[in-house]
Amino acid sequence: MKYVILIHSNPQPWGHPTSDHLAEYQHLSAAERDQLNKEFDAFLAELHAAGELVSGEALADPRSARLFRWDGGAPIVSDGPYAETKEQFAGYFVIDVRDQVRAEEVAARFAGPGETVELRPAMWPDGGEA
Repeated sequence: MKYVILIHSNPQPWGHPTSDHLAEYQHLSAAERDQLNKEFDAFLAELHAAGELVSGEALADPRSARLFRWDGGAPIVSDGPYAETKEQFAGYFVIDVRDQVRAEEVAARFAGPGETVELRPAMWPDGGEA
């Protein structure tokens, strides 16, 4: 089953890895940050070796986003992101795992100081799970 892990964050300034730019992460000691980074890198390597990591991408600064909406029978474009949103979509990972229990185990390892992680099943165009 395929799932998408969505990373929501608000780094200041915008940059990747997002954790390097988050106050919650910066308040940790250098040793704690190094340990978290080593553990996460090892975890990504495990997922890749097991064939569970399909892909992942970091996203550029939300201020570079363009929003497309349908209005009056035609698409209109405006600058993004949504102004009322503090946290922004920072990146994603696609995983292919045996079941939801495993997907939740994996997603929990993506959560870090100052970030929110969202797990969603992927779907085919016919509405069935991927």
